[in-house]
Amino acid sequence: MNLRAVAVHCIVSVCLSLRNDSAGIMSFRLEIFDGKGKSVLLLENLNGKETILAIKKRIAQKKLHLTVERQSLRTEAKGKNIPNEKTLEDLGLSASNAQLFIKDLGPQIAWKTVFLLEYAGPLFIYPLFYCRPSILYGSGAGTAEVKPAVYLALLAWSFHYAKRIFETLFIHRFSNSTMPLFNLFKNCGYYWGFAAFIAYFVNHPKYSDPILGSAQVYLGLGLFCIAEFGNLSIHILQRNLRPEGTRERKIPRPDGNPMSLLFDYVSCPNYTYEVLSWVGFTIMTQSLPTAVFTAAGFAQMTLWALGKHKNYKKEFPDYPKQRKAILPFVI
Repeated sequence: MNLRAVAVHCIVSVCLSLRNDSAGIMSFRLEIFDGKGKSVLLLENLNGKETILAIKKRIAQKKLHLTVERQSLRTEAKGKNIPNEKTLEDLGLSASNAQLFIKDLGPQIAWKTVFLLEYAGPLFIYPLFYCRPSILYGSGAGTAEVKPAVYLALLAWSFHYAKRIFETLFIHRFSNSTMPLFNLFKNCGYYWGFAAFIAYFVNHPKYSDPILGSAQVYLGLGLFCIAEFGNLSIHILQRNLRPEGTRERKIPRPDGNPMSLLFDYVSCPNYTYEVLSWVGFTIMTQSLPTAVFTAAGFAQMTLWALGKHKNYKKEFPDYPKQRKAILPFVI
């Protein structure tokens, strides 16, 4: 009786195997290596339909320190990160000897947390120089005359970073949920350091009015306000392009808001308006530290814009050819 049961089991197993082969079902054997070529993990009995996200979850179950957010999977040791939605079949890997490489991205922190902290610093640091001059500049600083440009600069600076916090909480939709923890210290160091650097000189008791007086102050303030509205308009448009909870990407186009017409000329008008905001602030304050901050921001945003512009052209064959990255007709 036992021999008969064994024979039946073998026949059924063979039939199922033949059925799976005829249906084109393959069993994947996936080995994960680190960047030095050392085997980290072996996953068997996969069907090839698993997404990269599912593979990351399997890895996290067996390697507890490698949470999903810390993992970057590549087809080559120094290759590019594979999007989470890709499947093993999409990658064209050999079913019998599939290989992927993993990079540990290190401790992670939520994008939203980083943004809130890096923007909260300037929002609180800058007003300290305005509200407590006697502590920072000496006892006589509290009685010094406050120039209109200084007061307007405080309002403009505070509005900008309050706006950034509002956008982080209620407008931005992040394609990635986390970033390396190191970025928190790098970003906060940049924003907090420049906040103190700029505030020290603009709020100094010996600060003098811009060379063209109130006309220059209000010209700079007007440019700042227009650019801030433009930046907010673009962020709202970008939010509406991506349904909540997805990583869907579309070609951004003007939406009827006049400020969005800049999309006809550049791929990243949010950066264009951001730079213009700080150009306006620099004109208003006529401050060298502000000019340095504006130049540094423009350099960084140009790099980001060029990268996004390149990705847009690669992803969308019908992407508008006349667009530049950040400056119309130039860059």
